Amino acid sequence: LEIDDIILEQLASAYSVLTDDEKELGVCLVDIGGGTTDIAIFTEGAIRHTAVIPIAGDQVTNDIAMALRTPTQYAEEIKIRYACALAKLAGAGETIKVPSVGDRPPRELSRQALAEVVEPRYDELFTLIQAELRRSGYEDLIPAGIVLTGGTSKMEGATELAEEIFHMPVRLGVPHGVKGLDDVVRNPIYSTGVGLLMYGLQKQSDGISFSGIGSRDNYSNEEPKGALLDRIKSWVQGNF
Repeated sequence: LEIDDIILEQLASAYSVLTDDEKELGVCLVDIGGGTTDIAIFTEGAIRHTAVIPIAGDQVTNDIAMALRTPTQYAEEIKIRYACALAKLAGAGETIKVPSVGDRPPRELSRQALAEVVEPRYDELFTLIQAELRRSGYEDLIPAGIVLTGGTSKMEGATELAEEIFHMPVRLGVPHGVKGLDDVVRNPIYSTGVGLLMYGLQKQSDGISFSGIGSRDNYSNEEPKGALLDRIKSWVQGNF
């Protein structure tokens, strides 16, 4: 495999989950992955501010593993299947089995107790995002609100908790405009991957190719410097 082009992750996700109206009106995209949370603010159809916060799904998994005293692989499974980001949405009567370390038997725990472990981490993350919004100066310029995407964003209660903290509309962003595997890829986990494909397709349609950028051949005398600059200029104009 050879790299044909490089694109900012938030920009790739935006291709698949944001609408033109949202980007024009003003919106903040929050892509919560495994290792980092990526933020991108759009106004008047262009990207205006980006940031990365080193808190995401891996930290939630670690919190569960530590609090429930269970191995990380089981903590990840518990997070995906049972976790809730807002404790008041989890029923106190619902119980889950938590595998123990070593040969100890599994324990039963209420789903609400699990949510009480998870909610503080999401609360911390959303508070950091809110602080970044204020620092950027665009907090009052995003009437379209917040769009959450990425695998860690689809947890039950995440959207509701975000609305309580941001005091603005929040929706879950899933890839759109995809045919064939629509029932599979309409999942925030695939936002960046689908966005990369849509970005590549658009560049092919526009007749713009960046094949070879970053390789030694690209900097040979075979291609005039003006042609390379023209291609870079076209990309910048298309995205900013």
